[in-house]
Amino acid sequence: MSAPSTASTMKLPWWVAGDTNAFFGLGFNTLVNVLVLSGLCLGVVNIPGADVFGVILPALGVQLLIGNVYYTYLARRLARREGRTDVTAMPYGPSVPHMFIVVFVIMLPIYLATDDPVAAWAAGLAWSFIIGIIVLIGAFVGPYIRKYTPQAAMLGTLAGISIAFISMRPAAQMFEALWIALPVMVIILIGFFTDLKLPGGIPVGLAALLLGTAIGWIGGYMSPPAVVEAAGDIALSLPTLDVGRLVDGLTDVAPLLATAIPLGIYNFTEGMTNVESAAVAGDEYDMRAILAADGAGAVVGSALGCPFPPAVYIGHPGWKAAGGRTTYSLASGVVIALLCFLGMFSLLGALLPLPAIVPILLYIGLLIGAQAFQETPKRHAIAVVIALIPNIASWATGLMNNALAAAGTSAAEVGEDALTNAGLVYHGTALLGGGAILAGLVLGSIVAFIVDKQFFAAAIYSFAGAVLGFIGLIHAEQVGWNVGGQIALGYALAAIVLVLFGLATRSGTTATEAAATDEEADAAPEAAKDAEPVAAPIVDGRPATA
Repeated sequence: MSAPSTASTMKLPWWVAGDTNAFFGLGFNTLVNVLVLSGLCLGVVNIPGADVFGVILPALGVQLLIGNVYYTYLARRLARREGRTDVTAMPYGPSVPHMFIVVFVIMLPIYLATDDPVAAWAAGLAWSFIIGIIVLIGAFVGPYIRKYTPQAAMLGTLAGISIAFISMRPAAQMFEALWIALPVMVIILIGFFTDLKLPGGIPVGLAALLLGTAIGWIGGYMSPPAVVEAAGDIALSLPTLDVGRLVDGLTDVAPLLATAIPLGIYNFTEGMTNVESAAVAGDEYDMRAILAADGAGAVVGSALGCPFPPAVYIGHPGWKAAGGRTTYSLASGVVIALLCFLGMFSLLGALLPLPAIVPILLYIGLLIGAQAFQETPKRHAIAVVIALIPNIASWATGLMNNALAAAGTSAAEVGEDALTNAGLVYHGTALLGGGAILAGLVLGSIVAFIVDKQFFAAAIYSFAGAVLGFIGLIHAEQVGWNVGGQIALGYALAAIVLVLFGLATRSGTTATEAAATDEEADAAPEAAKDAEPVAAPIVDGRPATA
């Protein structure tokens, strides 16, 4: 009889010291997001508080349990399979971009047209359901996209999301009360980016929150009467299935498809890039399993009453660096779910100063942005940068639209000439940011393949850009037939140029030679030091492993 394998007999702890750090970090991250989406439901769509705290948040709690329990199972399975104790579970929670999109693009227009928050809520549920179905479909095609997409394109577009949508808002919120936020940020930077330990081994996230909360209360930032008022919202609310509410939203599904289709693709593309980010950090997860949890969470949540689709979060490398392993995300999901079931979020919003919480989001944004440059070949830095740009354009477009809406107008009413005279390239920025994640993948891949002189591969991505642009999945404000004719023409002509270069340089420098040349150039200034490892050649569009 053969001896049992090390992997099958290894002792895998359920909790390590680093899990405490990661638990507080991810927990506060998710807590902020739940506080924000609660405020959007109450203050923008005017959904009654009883429904927000009694139906939507309990349904969200079920989503969190589904995803985080499953992700913990995947992490422990991976750890046992590979005989490692340093595997980190993927983080999971409500998708931040979709929180704002479902409120302002889906629910708010219906509420304004009907003055019925329940009808608006039902439309949001239908939209989230469609998103979930698309993500489930994406679970089958995502691995093929990942296989033939350069790493620089995937990490670059992820960095674009982290900078534009994860970092910028928290950074701005910090500066509204920097006297609270900056000391918190300093604690986070010292705790997560140095080898120093805090006194008594106190978790970094907890120390940062306690410091910020103490400063906020002592400095008069918080309001004691608000705490008393919020305490009245505490009540046990368990999720209940209400398919009828979802069916009501699906009765007029056609208008929802224009945003649900591209944003469903956005969700599974973001999940795909997050899986790649985790792989670079050392944990290679099965993409289909990860995306299946995202899609199932959205479908189940919409049937229970939550219009906010969940997603695998950006930030796995950050929680891994903080010491998180297989259980931190489960603990975070369970605690946040319990707070949802108990109706505690109104009270937490009154107790915890926002500037004490948002620095943890900025930390994640900084880490993911840095990873894109640190973990890709140096010659591909330009591909990382161009993959960033569509997400920044998407963020800028959202700011312009929100500012115009706040003034009671829109870009169409103001007019292109007036916006141009004000120094805004509004139309071009909106087109550049349309379908930002897909656009970043396409542009980043084209540039990475050009750098490696793989002109035929670059041409394939350029032709793909032409097709996607023609139907509006990238660089467009809506999906339809021939909505991006000039965009498609640009990509198609670029593809022809690339094919011609490919034909003319068939016997030219290979990607392997380009990688070696790049490494020689990088290593030259370090001649007196130990040699750096040779950059990996490109195989199937991705760096080959050693």
